Amino acid sequence: QVQLVESGGGLVQAGGSLRLSCAASGTIFSINPMGWYRQAPGKQRELVAVITSFGSTNYAESVKGRFTISRDNAKNTVYLQMNSLKPEHKAGYYCYGKLIEDYWGQGTQVTVSS
Repeated sequence: QVQLVESGGGLVQAGGSLRLSCAASGTIFSINPMGWYRQAPGKQRELVAVITSFGSTNYAESVKGRFTISRDNAKNTVYLQMNSLKPEHKAGYYCYGKLIEDYWGQGTQVTVSS
């Protein structure tokens, strides 16, 4: 059983930055990949970024160059650094991990004011 707990969301002005954290129970090296998804009101959940155990990354086109995903296997934590935020980035952000099954965190809300 894997538990994923997100933190770091909040309210930020347009152009600002936030860093989301996802703390996983157990050793995350085996959880492969891990990533972040987001869901805006009235929209489907969509991929933001994923990272493998060895650090390979993949990003949604809309966040390339703006968001950075990273993982610290020693701390069992995955991060999402979000820079130059825009109001359209407002969403619930969910941590994801795959260890045979798919696991999800409870989500953390990001709100960007214009």
